[in-house]
Amino acid sequence: MKRLTLCLALLMLITEFARAETPPVKVFILAGQSNMVGTGVIKADPKRNGGKGSLEYLVKSPTTAQRFGHLVDDQGRWRTRDDVWIVFFDRKGPLTVGYGGSQDTIGPELGFGWVVGDAFEEPVLLIKCAWGGKSLAVDFRPPSAGKPPYSLGANTDAAIAQDPSIVGKYYRELLTSVKTTLANIRELVPGSDGRYELAGFAWHQGWNDRINDNFTAEYESNMAHFIKDIRRDLGAPSLPFVIAETGMGGLEEKHPRALALMKAQAAVAERPEFKGNVAFVSTREFWRPPEESPSAQGYHWNTNAETYYLIGEAMGRAMLRLLNRDTPAQ
Repeated sequence: MKRLTLCLALLMLITEFARAETPPVKVFILAGQSNMVGTGVIKADPKRNGGKGSLEYLVKSPTTAQRFGHLVDDQGRWRTRDDVWIVFFDRKGPLTVGYGGSQDTIGPELGFGWVVGDAFEEPVLLIKCAWGGKSLAVDFRPPSAGKPPYSLGANTDAAIAQDPSIVGKYYRELLTSVKTTLANIRELVPGSDGRYELAGFAWHQGWNDRINDNFTAEYESNMAHFIKDIRRDLGAPSLPFVIAETGMGGLEEKHPRALALMKAQAAVAERPEFKGNVAFVSTREFWRPPEESPSAQGYHWNTNAETYYLIGEAMGRAMLRLLNRDTPAQ
């Protein structure tokens, strides 16, 4: 009996030691609409402004190689991190290029992942939940915001009357995706024992709300409800949030509704209840004109990879400040 007791004690000790050697995974959620999905072009096409604005151009051009050269190895191949992992619906694996809307594009996840990956010794998992063309006012509408207090047009009103689940559908889809992923961390992060810490939430969305007066007018309120509801539904009452500005158009933007939407996004972080746990990230300075980009799709940041990377990087640095971590030098 004494021998059995000793064996059990040793087994428990070994188990606890192994757990101590395997830290919980740091989990960050990246959510939003098409600009969180990402359309930043990877491959340089000489026919499109000489390849300017593509990730390949950035790592090769003498003027930007020092800034972005860390993304490739000494053979010029895209580097893959062995400490940061990503899940974007059915796509998953170690963080590298190609986790945008297709394997040929990037979104903010790349810059974000490099920043937080460099800051933590623990393994990092990014859970990306983003869908194009979705509004906060309807698609991501949080439960505590209630029903939209205005008409959405005869056809949409009729559709919602028939199927009320249309409102907030992608809020619920986001939660389902996150919870499913969290339940499978052991399989997603090599060496993980299944433990994790919800470390932060990064949000980049707004185009579909800035093209509608009613949506724009209630954006600040809806975003505040969204943050509170996400924290409640994920059981993380102090989950840090970073909101990236919908700054397409750059510093010269003059449209009053676009300006109002960006003002609303900034105002959320200034609310007293969010002091020290919600941050706003300016992005207008990351706008690159069409002649310096792979396209003229203004609503998609002209598909400029530099823009998407810098947005993600800025979001990552803001997140580290909320977490009271030193931000890596640029």
